[in-house]
Amino acid sequence: MRLSHLILGGARSGKSRFAVAQLAPRTHVVFIATAQAGDRDMAQRIRRHRAERPSHWETIEEPYDLVGALAKLDGRADAVLVDCVTVWVANRLLRGDSDEVILGQVAALAAFIGRRSCDVMLVSNEVGEGVHPETVDGRRFRDLLGLVNQRLAAACEQVTLMVAGLPLPIKAPVVTGASRSDVAQQAP
Repeated sequence: MRLSHLILGGARSGKSRFAVAQLAPRTHVVFIATAQAGDRDMAQRIRRHRAERPSHWETIEEPYDLVGALAKLDGRADAVLVDCVTVWVANRLLRGDSDEVILGQVAALAAFIGRRSCDVMLVSNEVGEGVHPETVDGRRFRDLLGLVNQRLAAACEQVTLMVAGLPLPIKAPVVTGASRSDVAQQAP
C-alpha cells in the first residue's frame, strides 16, 4: 500500500529529521527541496539538511512548480519527500501569486496525492499556534498556510505533529478489514 504522510510542526520541532528517518532505509527516494539560498542563514540551513539525509537520495530543487516536479517523477521513485511546503507557499507569495492561484496548486497537489504511484511525504510548518503576526502580509501568509495545511491533511492518509522532537500522531491510515470498533475515528 502506498502511503501519503503530512508532517507538521513549529520551527526546530524535528519535523525534517523525523521525515528523513522514516525514509532513510529506502533506496529510491527523491527529495524535493523548495528552499533557495537567498541569504547566509538559509544557505547554512540547506547545508545542514543536505548533510542529514542519505547521500544516495536524488535531490531536485524546485521552489515554484512543485506539482510539475512531482508529475515528472512517476515511476522513478519508491518515495518522495517534499521539504518544505511552508517555503514553497512563501516562494509563491513572494513571486506575487494570488491566494487563489496558490490554492489551485494545492488542489492539484492533493489530486496528485490521490493518484500517486509512490509514497509521498510532505513537511510543513504549523503556524496557527505561534505569535499573531503584526503585519498584513504576515497574517495573509499564516492564514493561507493554515488553509494549505488543512487541505493537505485531508488528502493524506497519515498526519503527524512534531513537538519538541516527538511525533504525535494526528491521523493514521485506516486499516482495511478491521471492524469499526477497531479503527479510531479520524479528525476531518
